[in-house]
Amino acid sequence: MTAPVQFGLDRLVADASLRAPLAGRRVALLAHPASVTPGLGHALDALATLPEVRLTAAFGPQHGLRGDKQDNMVESPDYLDPRLGIPVFSLYGEVRRPTDAMMAHFDVLLVDLQDLGCRIYTFITTLRYVLEAAARHGKAVWVLDRPNPAGRPVEGTRLREGWESFVGAGSLPMRHGLTMGELGHWFIARLGLGLEYRVIAMQGWQPEAAPGHGWPPERAWINPSPNAANLSMARAYAGTVMLEGTTLSEGRGTTRPLELFGAPDIDARAVIAEMRRFAPEWLEGCVLRECSFEPTFHKHAGKLCRGVQIHVETAHYDHAAFRPWRLQAAAFKAIRALWPDYPLWRDFAYEYEHDRLAIDLINGSPLLREWVDDPAATAAALDAISAADEASWHAEREPFLLYR
Repeated sequence: MTAPVQFGLDRLVADASLRAPLAGRRVALLAHPASVTPGLGHALDALATLPEVRLTAAFGPQHGLRGDKQDNMVESPDYLDPRLGIPVFSLYGEVRRPTDAMMAHFDVLLVDLQDLGCRIYTFITTLRYVLEAAARHGKAVWVLDRPNPAGRPVEGTRLREGWESFVGAGSLPMRHGLTMGELGHWFIARLGLGLEYRVIAMQGWQPEAAPGHGWPPERAWINPSPNAANLSMARAYAGTVMLEGTTLSEGRGTTRPLELFGAPDIDARAVIAEMRRFAPEWLEGCVLRECSFEPTFHKHAGKLCRGVQIHVETAHYDHAAFRPWRLQAAAFKAIRALWPDYPLWRDFAYEYEHDRLAIDLINGSPLLREWVDDPAATAAALDAISAADEASWHAEREPFLLYR
């Protein structure tokens, strides 16, 4: 029997020698609801029991340290932890970057964040911001590494210069295939940062091993954000997240958010048929099922939507073949072909950006939207752009891979 995978937190809690460099130093923790031990205790509570760890502060990213906010752009306040009596600072409240006053509370910041392996997931940006602040203030950052549940595959165009935002921390493709610990090394090299940086690496993580292909099946899934409900969502997310920039429902307000899409005024069967006609190879590795759903909140709340669910459960899933970003791009292209004047792109303030369309912020450039809106643009045209970006990223990320 294969030994269970040990995450960074597991190893730090179990091995006093790993904690030894923390002795005499003030320690802070950046974490969220999925920052748990194998026994499902929260990281903050686990660290508080360790004699070498003097906790003096904690930080919460978007949605909070222990999980308190359902939607995007719903801020979390600072507060005092009722059990430990330490300040808990929000990095998704009045500020997105830690302030000088916040940085004064610790010497070492432990980062224990479960990522989804997608560029727009804001925990990546928060990691970049705390690394930059630590470099300025002479602080140390340790990442307690966790799996990338989407595994190693790379997909999508890379963010273009000038398109950085809170959902775009750097020139990553949509699906980057790195862990948070590996991303930290990449940010430090890319930005030329100087600081004490350590990764408490996982032991036994095999990102290509079935059936999890990145997620160890023996570990419980805890939502890292409220709508990241399961492994299926994590696999589909690099494509379905683009729905946030459209008028289509991404399933918020249902029990399967970001695994499906639809609207009251589309013909889902026709959409699937057009997707298969346009780019059948982009639909491999999964099963598309015509469905109906009624969101209880968010877009099209209380209305019956005709839609499509993307099934990536074990029986339907081919990890190497599944390409969620291209699949969702094909869905947009199908809707545009079937209904050329469909109001697809949602014009609203997205992650506090008011001057650029959400779909462009999500993709890190206008390239995807312009391709969808061009009636003459082919699947091969998007493949050519994205394949070049994917190849360059494969080469660039190679030196930072910690798990071979």
